[in-house]
Amino acid sequence: MRVAEKTMHDAGKSPVAVADPSLPTTGSSSGRKRRGVNREGLEAGRRSTRTLLWVLLAAAMVLYGFPFLYLLFTSFKTPIDTIAVPPTILPREWTLENYVNALGRSGVVASFINSIQTAVISTVLSLVLAVPAAYGITRYKTLSGRIFIMAALVTRMVPPVAIGIPLASMMASMGLSDTPIALSIAHTTISLPLSIWLMSSFFEAVPKDLEEAATVDGCSRLKALWRVVIPVVSGGIAVTAIFAFLASWNEFLFALLMTAIRSQTTPVVIANFQTQFGLDWGSMTALAAVYSIPVILLTLLLQRKIVAGMTLGAVKG
Repeated sequence: MRVAEKTMHDAGKSPVAVADPSLPTTGSSSGRKRRGVNREGLEAGRRSTRTLLWVLLAAAMVLYGFPFLYLLFTSFKTPIDTIAVPPTILPREWTLENYVNALGRSGVVASFINSIQTAVISTVLSLVLAVPAAYGITRYKTLSGRIFIMAALVTRMVPPVAIGIPLASMMASMGLSDTPIALSIAHTTISLPLSIWLMSSFFEAVPKDLEEAATVDGCSRLKALWRVVIPVVSGGIAVTAIFAFLASWNEFLFALLMTAIRSQTTPVVIANFQTQFGLDWGSMTALAAVYSIPVILLTLLLQRKIVAGMTLGAVKG
């Protein structure tokens, strides 16, 4: 009797399916396997992409860094090794003779001072003119502003040689020939269009709500620009200053046309390193290596500002 009741009780329950090992796997397990395979494929693809990017980055670093490394190694070679055929990358004999000869020449120290003075004046002029111009273009968005910024881009495309000779004659007529002021103004014509374009992109990323809040607090438009907007785009200003400084620091043509003795910059002095046998490659490379130090130090000092400025220009508020 108890056995019959138990049988009837078990029969009332729903049947429980028992997995048979001989049967094929269910859809859920096969789906999990497919997802696992897809995940492994994605990880493998990411690893291969990451490896390719690192290889390309290493190749780019070699292409960009090798000329400077070769210049640096050449500056430590003896005069015979600098003109050896075939050339060698590393010096056979390391020497500081080239640095002593280069820095000991007359006019080298003065050319460094002229280069720094010209680059600083040109950078300040570019920022003083580019910041309000870019701010007005981005905030008022008038037709004349768009025409102005396109005209600035067109002037940036004009070869420097096309305006170098007229600028030199103009500066001579104003009595500014062979002065750092004249060369700084000429360098500003190169860096100003690029500075306006860079600052315009940075101002575009700043929300207008910040200025409106400052206006509600009693600030004028100019005070809001100085106290609110300028601190926000300080990274962009640092980026613009770097490019303006480099444009003046590395410029050669205007310095060759507008300077004689008093305001010659270092690139012109390096080009004049000659001996009775030809170019003095050892002294030229030594002075070029020393001339690269201020730019490298400036970039390292403003590294955080540069990264912040690039990020600001890439993200819209």
